[in-house]
Amino acid sequence: MIPINLLPHRAQRRAAAKRQFFVLAAMVFGLGVAIVALVHTYFAGQIEYQAGRNQYLEGEIAVLDRQIDEIKKLKEQTQALLERKKVVESLQSNRSETVRLLDQLVRQLPDGVYLKTVKQIGPRVNVVGYATSNARVSTLMRNFEASPFLEAPGLVEIRAVQIDKQNLNEFNLNVSLTREKEGPAAAGKPAPKGPQG
Repeated sequence: MIPINLLPHRAQRRAAAKRQFFVLAAMVFGLGVAIVALVHTYFAGQIEYQAGRNQYLEGEIAVLDRQIDEIKKLKEQTQALLERKKVVESLQSNRSETVRLLDQLVRQLPDGVYLKTVKQIGPRVNVVGYATSNARVSTLMRNFEASPFLEAPGLVEIRAVQIDKQNLNEFNLNVSLTREKEGPAAAGKPAPKGPQG
């Protein structure tokens, strides 16, 4: 038999397997690095894209905040205008009130009653005057009650006084103005023609 030495062949096979292992390891390492680089690039792109979207949203939010501020200012201006409108409407509806009050006072004043002061605060009117008797004050209050523009007369005080050597009764009473809107029926309703009693 011929002796065969397989030692060099085994060494060569080992060296080839080693080379093959290192090549495969290098390829796997390169593939891993490539995959990591691709994943990193993908996520960096996604982060950058999301950052751009966030920046866009922040810009739009700032625009909306400015618009909300403008809307608030417009609402405040609208509210102020509505309040002015209410004041103007109130003045418009009550502008003839003083004339009507004075007209009713003259119409409802019975003989023997003289007015000293008339003071209006809102719908309430305070009347101070002199009467020759208590019955005249009662007549005045009944006339106020019968008036379409006056209501709820209330006597505050009545006392005897002497003016120019004449005995009189000084009275103080309150009466309310009716502030209802006049319709055709109220406008056509005649006021009492003269004082009673």
